[in-house]
Amino acid sequence: MKEHAISTAPLSIQQIESIISSGATLVLSQEAKDKIQACRNYLDQKIKTSDEPVYGINTGFGSLYKESISKNELETLQNNIIKSHACGAGSPIPSAIVKLILLLKIQSLSYGHSGVQVATIQRLIKFYNNNVLPVVYEYGSLGASGDLAPLAHLCLPLIGEGQVNYKGKLMPGSELHSRMGWPPIELQAKEGLALLNGTQFMAAFGVWNLIEAKKQLKLANLIGALAIDAFDGRIEPFHPKVHAIRPHPGQAEVSEQIKELLAGSELINQPKKHVQDPYSFRCIPQVHGATSDAINYVEQVFTREINGVTDNPNVFPEDDLIISAGNFHGQPLALALDFLALSVAELGSISERRTFQLISGSRELPNYLVANPGINSGLMIPQYTAASIVSQNKNLCHPATADSIVSSNGQEDHVSMGANAATKAHKVINNVYEILAIELITASQAIEFRRPLKTSKVLEALVSNFRKVVPFIKQDRILHTDMENATQFLKSYPH
Repeated sequence: MKEHAISTAPLSIQQIESIISSGATLVLSQEAKDKIQACRNYLDQKIKTSDEPVYGINTGFGSLYKESISKNELETLQNNIIKSHACGAGSPIPSAIVKLILLLKIQSLSYGHSGVQVATIQRLIKFYNNNVLPVVYEYGSLGASGDLAPLAHLCLPLIGEGQVNYKGKLMPGSELHSRMGWPPIELQAKEGLALLNGTQFMAAFGVWNLIEAKKQLKLANLIGALAIDAFDGRIEPFHPKVHAIRPHPGQAEVSEQIKELLAGSELINQPKKHVQDPYSFRCIPQVHGATSDAINYVEQVFTREINGVTDNPNVFPEDDLIISAGNFHGQPLALALDFLALSVAELGSISERRTFQLISGSRELPNYLVANPGINSGLMIPQYTAASIVSQNKNLCHPATADSIVSSNGQEDHVSMGANAATKAHKVINNVYEILAIELITASQAIEFRRPLKTSKVLEALVSNFRKVVPFIKQDRILHTDMENATQFLKSYPH
């Protein structure tokens, strides 16, 4: 099986996608082991020789930072923080996200600025490699002192607490240890805080959202191109000279992709009776292109984040420094996640408008794309569903970052709400798959009314493959099943 060595080398979103999709196992590089151990040795020596208060090591947490903790209680303090902070609520998050959290937490701790034991990281790696996935809940993080509640649930099984999913079974952390023959981790000073402070809940959702958003952009371009031909649209809005004089990179890239997708189409090259198309067709480069530029910006933010250290305090053994600061604050991610949700929602918004145009009886297409409208309602109601989902996305796009609620007796007086931004963006992206699926059903149906003319080879192949899961609609049938099949078709479409 393929291995990925955890080291200080920078990770990209593409590498993470490859690690996850290939089923690679993780192994700690010698470089990482040395850095982790050097930091732990420094911290142990510091605790042994100094009584100076250091936040979270020999003090309480949050607004309890003034409370001094005796040396014989330091380990108890770390166990207590994990137990007391496991206050998640709502539904368990998807297993795929939990696995990403594990990967990102391992990566962040491996830089040697967190003071954890090598054994603790090795146990997290065992979780990852054996698909031991702790149960983590959707709500509980303010995205400021890191993702405290979600990461507490992630780490409870280290000490034999909490719950995990393992081989399709939900079991307590204690049962997992018995089954695997693992002793509970004996947390040392600072380790509980290092495990709980960090932005890995937000970051994992962000990585997943980015991977899916990039895929959705390609799908939106593909389906949009099919819709252009189905609507008997014009090619002139995709001329490179148009985009050269407004030099947004995403706009030019999308326009070029649409031109390539339509190359060789009989439909796009036939004479047109109309001189302009509606914006939802004509402005695909401007709208999809803006989303492309937004995704690229968000990817830059998350690439920096997944290659950083986000717990507190930060330990610098080479400089004899332990600094309590704020790298766990999620503001960079929160703003980017709100932006990502809005930009992906726009792919759904403009998609629904193309669906509306295709069923409206325009340009010699039958009403609702059935041969006998009246006795058949055809594709009338899927557009309703798309409109409903678009409307929900508008609600979800209210920025989580605009809010802040004081916590910890005023010590944590500004929070990012980045975790809420992360889960909202996740819902938006799942919704957009449903919207694009409805457009694909509609455009594929409409293209049949243009026969015997054909679209391009690429788009004909798309329709042919799609017909294997969603046949042409000759008369009314239950469309919910078609919509589900179309959504799964898009989620599994190669990219």
